Amino acid sequence: MNPNWHGTLIRHLLLLITGCLFIGLISGYYGWSLVVGLGLYLGWTLKQLLRLHDWLRNHQPDEAPPDGYGLWGEVFDSIYHLQRRDQRVRGRLQAVIDRVQESTAALKDAVVMLDSHGDLEWWNRAAETLLGLKTPQDSGQPVSNLVRHPRFKEYFDNGNYAEPLEIPSPVNDHLRIQLYITRYGNNEHLMLVRDVTRLHHLEQMRKDFIANVSHELRTPLTVICGYLETLLDNVDDVNPRWKRPLSQMQQQGERMQTLLNDLLLLAKLEATDYPSDNQPVPIDALLRSIKGDAQALSGQRNQTITLDIDTHVALKGSEAELRSAFSNLVFNAVKYTPDGGTIRIRWWADHLGAHLSVQDSGVGIDNKHLPRLTERFYRVDSSRNASTGGTGLGLAIVKHVLLRHHGHLDISSVLGHGSTFTCQFDPVQVIKPRISASVS
Repeated sequence: MNPNWHGTLIRHLLLLITGCLFIGLISGYYGWSLVVGLGLYLGWTLKQLLRLHDWLRNHQPDEAPPDGYGLWGEVFDSIYHLQRRDQRVRGRLQAVIDRVQESTAALKDAVVMLDSHGDLEWWNRAAETLLGLKTPQDSGQPVSNLVRHPRFKEYFDNGNYAEPLEIPSPVNDHLRIQLYITRYGNNEHLMLVRDVTRLHHLEQMRKDFIANVSHELRTPLTVICGYLETLLDNVDDVNPRWKRPLSQMQQQGERMQTLLNDLLLLAKLEATDYPSDNQPVPIDALLRSIKGDAQALSGQRNQTITLDIDTHVALKGSEAELRSAFSNLVFNAVKYTPDGGTIRIRWWADHLGAHLSVQDSGVGIDNKHLPRLTERFYRVDSSRNASTGGTGLGLAIVKHVLLRHHGHLDISSVLGHGSTFTCQFDPVQVIKPRISASVS
């Protein structure tokens, strides 16, 4: 539109009034000439408005606006130019979208876009291979209706996507897929799915190898330790010089047996996702038993072990597995707390779930070691672990037990001021928390 359209409109009106006055001069009816002229101009303007309104309501996507002349011609021309510019912008945007879709379609990993309710909006070709999605009939369907694995539904509804989820493919049970979910925009979801079958097979081979080797070593080691124990029981009948070597051999044999037992327990924990005996566990009785064992382990070291329990909070799971995890934490606290130190065990529940904390006044751990403490065989101080008989697998066992019970381990420590290990369990594992009571 002409930027000086105000001046053009005024000139048109002046020309109209001048023409009406000229006709009035000839006819002698100035008033009627102005009324008729302005009425005709108003009628023409209303006609152009109706043409514009009709075009706006009924025009096709690429249909040009109607022709016109004068001021309305400039209005229609301006709309036409805006329309052409919008088409060019939409064309560029569509080209970008097409390029993105082509590039994602070439990916071997599946890309799935979900709305805030978890309904399918768009996916690439790999999603059809890995998840069995079909175009276009699956569009708008809830993703949980198409990926029916119970762990996926639980994972998606939980909303905690910090860690990926690995499940069998809904298309082929022999395929293992790993899912990553990210929120974006207005609480929409972007789901990436990767085929990890090869990695899963390699991991399974590693687990099978460790389990088989541990089983094969267990029998000969038991025989060796049995004979060593027999020789030590009758050490007076053999050369006294053999007493020290036999004692060291027995000590290392017991250490090897402990290591094999831990490896076999880890293999068992990794074999399934959930405990087979998922029953209510009375945590109060369990912790009292572990406290008694810890006091026996402490012996004459004058350590103070206190217990603070919410006696009405139970937990669903395997009592044997929970005992293994909790006793690992408590016994570690006893081992690494100096004589006369304090160890506080606390069990409670709140709106976030159930919690067990084991706090000690030991030597503490440098922050750089904390992220790796739950790795197998990772040791902060190898000499300290050797002196206390640790295998480096205790915290790895704790981690796997907690994962199987919908929990995780938080670790905080300050050098010279002790450490706190806290097991956090999701509310789904807690059984009927009521009024709290303390026991020391």
